[in-house]
Amino acid sequence: MRTMVLAGLMAFCLPAMSEKLTIDRIYSDPALVGPTPRGVKISPDGARVTFLRGKPQDQDQMDLWEYNLADDTTRLLVDSTRLMPQAEELSDAQKAQRERMRIASLKGIVSYRWAPDATKLLFPLGGQLYLYDLAAKPDEAVRSLTPKDAEIIDAQVAPSGRYVSFVSAQNLWVVDLKTGLNHRLTSDGKDAIHNGEAEFVAQEEMDRFSGYWWSPTSEWIAFERYDESAVPLVQRFEIQPDRTDVTQQRYPAAGQPNVKVQLGLIRPGGGKPRWIDLGKNADIYLARVNWTADGKAVVFQRQSRDQRTLELVSVDVDTLKQTTLLTETSKTWINLNDDLRFLERQAAFVWASERSGYKHLYLYGMDGKEKVALSSGDWQVDKLLAVDEEAGVVYVSGNKDHPLDKQVYALKLDGSNAANPVRVTREDGWHDATFASDGSGAVKLFVDAWADPTTPTQLSVRKPDGSHLAWIAQNKVEGDHPYVPYLAEHIKPEFGTIKADDGQTLWYRLYKPAGFDPNKRYPVVSHFYGGPTAQLATRGFGDLFDQFLAQHGYVVITLDNRGMGRRGRAFSDALHLKLGTVEVADQRKAIEWLATQPWVDAKRVGVFGWSYGGYLSLMMLGKASDIVAAAVSVAPVTDWSLYDTHYTERYMSTPAANADGYKKGDVMTWLDGMKSPLLLMHGMADDNVLFTNSTQLMAQLQNRGVQFDLMTYPGGKHGMSTPAMKKHVFNTMVRWLDRQLKPTIEDSVNTATK
Repeated sequence: MRTMVLAGLMAFCLPAMSEKLTIDRIYSDPALVGPTPRGVKISPDGARVTFLRGKPQDQDQMDLWEYNLADDTTRLLVDSTRLMPQAEELSDAQKAQRERMRIASLKGIVSYRWAPDATKLLFPLGGQLYLYDLAAKPDEAVRSLTPKDAEIIDAQVAPSGRYVSFVSAQNLWVVDLKTGLNHRLTSDGKDAIHNGEAEFVAQEEMDRFSGYWWSPTSEWIAFERYDESAVPLVQRFEIQPDRTDVTQQRYPAAGQPNVKVQLGLIRPGGGKPRWIDLGKNADIYLARVNWTADGKAVVFQRQSRDQRTLELVSVDVDTLKQTTLLTETSKTWINLNDDLRFLERQAAFVWASERSGYKHLYLYGMDGKEKVALSSGDWQVDKLLAVDEEAGVVYVSGNKDHPLDKQVYALKLDGSNAANPVRVTREDGWHDATFASDGSGAVKLFVDAWADPTTPTQLSVRKPDGSHLAWIAQNKVEGDHPYVPYLAEHIKPEFGTIKADDGQTLWYRLYKPAGFDPNKRYPVVSHFYGGPTAQLATRGFGDLFDQFLAQHGYVVITLDNRGMGRRGRAFSDALHLKLGTVEVADQRKAIEWLATQPWVDAKRVGVFGWSYGGYLSLMMLGKASDIVAAAVSVAPVTDWSLYDTHYTERYMSTPAANADGYKKGDVMTWLDGMKSPLLLMHGMADDNVLFTNSTQLMAQLQNRGVQFDLMTYPGGKHGMSTPAMKKHVFNTMVRWLDRQLKPTIEDSVNTATK
């Protein structure tokens, strides 16, 4: 916690009239947290930092910017609305990918790539692919590479810089920048056949959004071809404001067939693909694809359907001869990651494994034998950020110093400081770092996005030792910063721990109400996610909706229960084969602990969650209505057999193999226990957690004569991401919670939208 930062923020002159947050203001422009950049990248030559930034009048309309280190200037490179004044029309495939990437609310330039020579930038906009030339005159810098209204997905620049590639209409294309000619490398992509794309579960659950990979020499492209004809075709309604679309979606629910995947090699000039043998068992996941540093071998990760085995397989490009470099196994499941790095100066690679109980890095020879552990101990490596072979240093992010923080650490490539890495970032709190290296692999700098409970995200350029070089966005809450009027009312959260039933430590974040009086008794909102991998209780800037609730008279607690990420395998594996059990037990512990506090009204405790959190809200209502006075469930899973294969089977196996676990984890099993009021909310075009989850629950409750409140959103996807939807969702929620948890209809019912 950064008390010194808060003191500094409070030291400058505050406005005469401080204001409390409102829901409408939280989801209006300009963004309250300030002009926080997205998509930060460092140019290949290390001379520039580029990023996307929303417009002051529309925080979701992204433009492309650069910070130039040489002259310490920031300038707008491409104004998205000048380049394309009209509203862009996205194809269904583009909309689906943005939904998978959780950027469905964004407009304008939402992604871009650097050319290897650091002279050009590639980005899609409005169905066209553009190249920005930094050396050209401003009015001649941008040129289109594709016809108007092309369906552009996953545009990339080849390492040689000669080619630009993309996926369009389920086929892989290449543009030769020397000749200006477009080449369609595959031609059979249509209906159930897709080339160069990542399948649904790869995007949604495996954190893999690309389906093709350039070799370092640009001689070859490895690409995925998948056939989804065996995947059940789900016919569902997407109810829009002005129409109802009947959508047919290939949705692989738990226990049902997945796509059939192939991995091919093709040259950028075209020709017949060469197919790589993925093994006798076709029912596998193509988890990751990489290239060795010299481009002589393509390396793929093959994950078994039950996700308990992961093989790293190297394929010689000339002969297609295969070598299994290593095999990871687990009694529960294996988490995928992007931490594989092949080294240039020695025949070795860096590999991440959770075999010790925590995720750590190891150095392997190309013979598949472990050389040395690069990190060790009871802490978590979050991500491999960079490898500087010249200095013999590996940079990672992790939580060695505090489980609720993220810091950058330097590890020795010889393993000599595995147990005691050097901490690079200085401030306590949450650091998201972006590294880049030049051609020799020497790390020159990194960009640090830092926040803590009293400081919105600040973006700075740092030396490899963490010392400050320059500000990109200092984002001080002063002057005309959007958060200045609300700073005096800002509530600093408290952090603490309680014990789970098995003795493990559970961390929570707690907001006490504005004007807190320990002699009063306050209503409570427990806001959680609760599902695997995520972590909400962090020492970052926090959630503005939680701030709003606290400023309007609620105690707000967020507890990270067992099963969630960054705490090691014993913590996460506690829910294996039994979703909806340990999460409920841990969240119950938090409420029971709160009930012992003299400033809590234990009869007025509400719970709220979205997605997995929506599922957990329903399970809390079914299993713990004796201590839960009201529950809000947004976009919930209600029956795990309705959710997709890779996610559900990772934790629950298949319905056939774990029938008892699916039954006990089914919300419908616990309907008799739902004694407290429920507000159910769901988007009517959700293609992730299908609306069927909620309609089945509605029908069951109605058949039992159970009253509940309902709000559905025409056109709403899983995130209900438009500002209007967000405002309506949260205003509805606040009004409902006030009615259920406050003894009278207080002024706060109306202040939500003032």
